[in-house]
Amino acid sequence: MKKAVLILWRIWFYTLAAVPVILLFIPLTLVLLLPNGYRYVFWIARNFWAPLVLYGMGFHVKKLGNFPPEDQPLMLVANHTSYIDVMVMLRMRKSPFVFVGKKELVKIPLFGYIFKRAAIMVDRSNSKSRFGVYGRAQKVIDKGYSVCIFPEKEYVDETILLNPFKQGAFKLGIEHKLPIFPIVFLDCKRKFPWYTSYGYPGTLRVRALEVLPTHHLKESDISSLQEEVYSRIQNELLNDPDQLALKAIDLWKSRFTG
Repeated sequence: MKKAVLILWRIWFYTLAAVPVILLFIPLTLVLLLPNGYRYVFWIARNFWAPLVLYGMGFHVKKLGNFPPEDQPLMLVANHTSYIDVMVMLRMRKSPFVFVGKKELVKIPLFGYIFKRAAIMVDRSNSKSRFGVYGRAQKVIDKGYSVCIFPEKEYVDETILLNPFKQGAFKLGIEHKLPIFPIVFLDCKRKFPWYTSYGYPGTLRVRALEVLPTHHLKESDISSLQEEVYSRIQNELLNDPDQLALKAIDLWKSRFTG
């Protein structure tokens, strides 16, 4: 019975996420043709689409820590533990930011068409595509937008707290002098995991960590910056008083140990 409820709950998530995209597909596509059309698409995604999905699933986002002012472009990085992460991230900033997303997302009907034109797409298996991200990121930054990357190499293994990071976000941050803003999703792994084995509605806590400036850094500092951000996010997950991410790992492992 519980498994059936979880599956129905997940189907409801996909319904909430898909219906607005279907209904608004033509208007969104036309708006993206405008020179600054993304700003309006971001407003709709942040103020309509994300709250609809979050509240419709029974989630409330609680921001913890000191969030930086909205008037400066940033490189947003966070742990990636759930399909709900994108909606949660959209609630973190009022000023527009652009996701760097994997090319595979383009295959999603309708959503992929919009995402391809609204995000910075990258084919991780293609070095030319990875290199092209830097030029596309500069165009985004020139418009005053921030950039958002989930830097983990892999992220669907429910038994791992935090996967190793790719260097892309930190190379972009240093090259374009974007301060790094680490964000920690404390509850998504437990309350809405990748798979339908468990989960429940409630508060999703998001911790803002100290912004790290990059204006003084060089290419040789990429690895140390990457390690510093990884360590800070990992420590926040380990030292969370509620320990929900760790409880999620224990719960997942218990399925295979009986």
